[in-house]
Amino acid sequence: MLRNYLKIAFRNLTKHKSNTAINIAGLAIGMACCLLIVLYVTDELSYDQHWTNGERIYRMALERKYPGRSTKYAIIPPSYAQSVKKEIPEIEQTTRVFTFGNDQPTLLKLNGQTIEEKGFLVVDSTFFQVFQMPFLKGIADKVLSRPNTVVLTESTAKRLFGAQNPIGKTFEIVQGPKLEVTGICADPTDNAHFSFNFLSSTRGFQQAERTNHISFAAHTYLLLRPNTRPETVEAKLPAVVEKYAAGEVERTFGMSYRDYVKAGNGYYYFLQPVPAIHLDSHLEAEHQPNGSRSLVSIFSIIAGFVLLIACINFMNLATARSSERAREVGIRKSLGSTKQQLAAQFLTESILLSLFSLLVAGLLVGSLLTPFNTLASKSLTLRSLIRPETLPLLLGGAIAVGLLAGSYPAGVLSAFEPIKVLKGKFSSTRQGHLLRNGLVVFQFTISVLLIVSTIVVFSQLNFIQQKELGFTKESVVRVKSAFFLDKNTEAFKQEVSKLSGVSSVGGTSSAPGEEGFFGITFRKNGENETVTGKGCVVDEQYLQTMQMSMLAGRPFSRQFDDSLSVILNEEAAKQVGLESPVGKQITSPDNFTQRDGPPVTYTVVGIVRNFHFGSLHQRIGPLFILNNRIFQRNDNQLAIRVRAEDASIVVSQIERVWKHYLPDQPFHYSYLATDWSELYGSEQVAQRIFGVFAMLAIFIACMGLLGLAMYVIRLRTKEIGIRKALGASIPGLVALLSKDFLKLVLISIVIASPIAWYVMNRWLQDFAYKIDIEWWMFALAGLLAVAIAVLTVSFQSVKAALMNPVTSLRSE
Repeated sequence: MLRNYLKIAFRNLTKHKSNTAINIAGLAIGMACCLLIVLYVTDELSYDQHWTNGERIYRMALERKYPGRSTKYAIIPPSYAQSVKKEIPEIEQTTRVFTFGNDQPTLLKLNGQTIEEKGFLVVDSTFFQVFQMPFLKGIADKVLSRPNTVVLTESTAKRLFGAQNPIGKTFEIVQGPKLEVTGICADPTDNAHFSFNFLSSTRGFQQAERTNHISFAAHTYLLLRPNTRPETVEAKLPAVVEKYAAGEVERTFGMSYRDYVKAGNGYYYFLQPVPAIHLDSHLEAEHQPNGSRSLVSIFSIIAGFVLLIACINFMNLATARSSERAREVGIRKSLGSTKQQLAAQFLTESILLSLFSLLVAGLLVGSLLTPFNTLASKSLTLRSLIRPETLPLLLGGAIAVGLLAGSYPAGVLSAFEPIKVLKGKFSSTRQGHLLRNGLVVFQFTISVLLIVSTIVVFSQLNFIQQKELGFTKESVVRVKSAFFLDKNTEAFKQEVSKLSGVSSVGGTSSAPGEEGFFGITFRKNGENETVTGKGCVVDEQYLQTMQMSMLAGRPFSRQFDDSLSVILNEEAAKQVGLESPVGKQITSPDNFTQRDGPPVTYTVVGIVRNFHFGSLHQRIGPLFILNNRIFQRNDNQLAIRVRAEDASIVVSQIERVWKHYLPDQPFHYSYLATDWSELYGSEQVAQRIFGVFAMLAIFIACMGLLGLAMYVIRLRTKEIGIRKALGASIPGLVALLSKDFLKLVLISIVIASPIAWYVMNRWLQDFAYKIDIEWWMFALAGLLAVAIAVLTVSFQSVKAALMNPVTSLRSE
């Protein structure tokens, strides 16, 4: 019986080649979209799932409360790793990770050569007890037990030492220590929330060994004992914090811990399961940009909807041919076929179509994977789809799609009454008519929803790029790793400033959009209430170079000794609470020149207009700007304003000056405008994916609409002939046949609009500065949907209207 079903199904599919091709194309595109999103979602969900005992590994994170606001940090004071392990018995082990520009290159000296490498982390000797990894050389528990030791990944060891055994070999970090290689571990997987090539020991690392329970520096991970609930550990953290931080708070801020908390301050620690960090954690000082669980959910829903639209398209195209197959059903029923046998036959055809579509979808995915990786900023491969355990799931999914798509046509076709259809009395039921219209409405509702989402995302990104930031990001070249210039910093800046295409040169510790702005606390003299905000260090030309505006006072100047001067942004001036703050003094407990030194008093010399030193996801907070004389005029990086038309030429000239002072140091630069745009990488991915899948959804929906148009026009062929014989014009016939379909599209727009508003309004809540969702976005999406629907339906309508009325009247 199955063989007979397959033979008849194959004959029917090959007999109607154009209809079969349309069906396969629609299903294949839907399946390919679904498979691509499955690859994306699977990759996002796989982060940090590979760690042994991963369900027991947690990161200790911090919500730092300030009067009237709070900020959450992924890094915490370094001394808590030891303190919580000592005080909380449910903690089996702890380890810390220190990062210093993990995405920035580090210079090594090896065999007389200077080599540039990335991926340096400084970690405790317990790192491999928490994050267990395969080891190639060395003993995991001992490799980092001595100062100035380092573990390399397998690929890094081969890159640096080739086929030699690297154990015992040494290399030197430029302006840093000499490190001895004591171990080789396997390369870490890409799907982890941190990556590395080098793991250096914290032994002898001053920042790690100094007692510190209030300043943030370390990513701290806890391995809980089996069957320990994280809430149990979290409940014990406040007592540990008060015990160990109280003394430091009193010494630093000049008030008791209880008064400090009453003033609105506080340190509230919580645990994050490591496997959830990539999608759920969006804190200050993350290892690297994280993903978005909301995007994963949205893309998963889109995948389901696109596949469902493809199935609906199949149903509509199948019912469009129902009148052709009605007589076939009548003849087969009159010869003894049962309703169940006919339904099985039609389901076999739909499953066969679905399996062919899966094959085509696989070819599409293979050819589209590279552009999709570019679109989604991923490095996905087909390996996860073609594994032995995955193939049965794909085949089962294709069969399920065939059953879903073919269930309605099979039910309708197998239910025809043979006497009526053989007499030519074939007609559609009201229920069938409503269902088909409902399917078209559903298709276009999803399409309009995706169009509106694309418009909103595009508008928000455009708003981000066009918003007044408080500085001018265009034509600013950032020269990174400027600290290597050391004593030559001033000479380099003076020489570069003389280049014809350079307007000005400024030095800074952090550029807008970076996470390098450090925490710093100030209070008015004679008062205990403090304001904690962000801090940066700049030279006398930086504010001018960035074209920032002063509201009061002056910028730093070489005509004054500004080593103990500070410039506040508007928000800092407001929170400090000084009237006419210029000329007033404020005190900071943070002493940058003397370890554990006394508080330092600064004089406010100016107020700078608020500017966005972070992304538009956060509101502008208080910012305190110090002069780089406090650090002997060394700068982490330089900002160089150039003439836009000469930018590439000027950059090459700057590089020549750099090579004059640092011939062995690679020259790294970027454009600030580009760096600012890259802050919104996940939003750009969302925009691109929304746009592509909106177009595909519309394409598939139009195929479904085409199927319904074919079906309806087929039923009204004799009516068209009569109307034309009685003098109806072609435009009038086209309008008559098109208006019912336009009603369906308009209903879709009405349904989709409030859903799109709700979904995108929720998405916009992630931004502190955002657009308003306006009426024209829905109008534009509606016009696009209507225009596409009109073009789709008009093709069939014009074809029917042009038909000879004699042929139309003889159609039955």
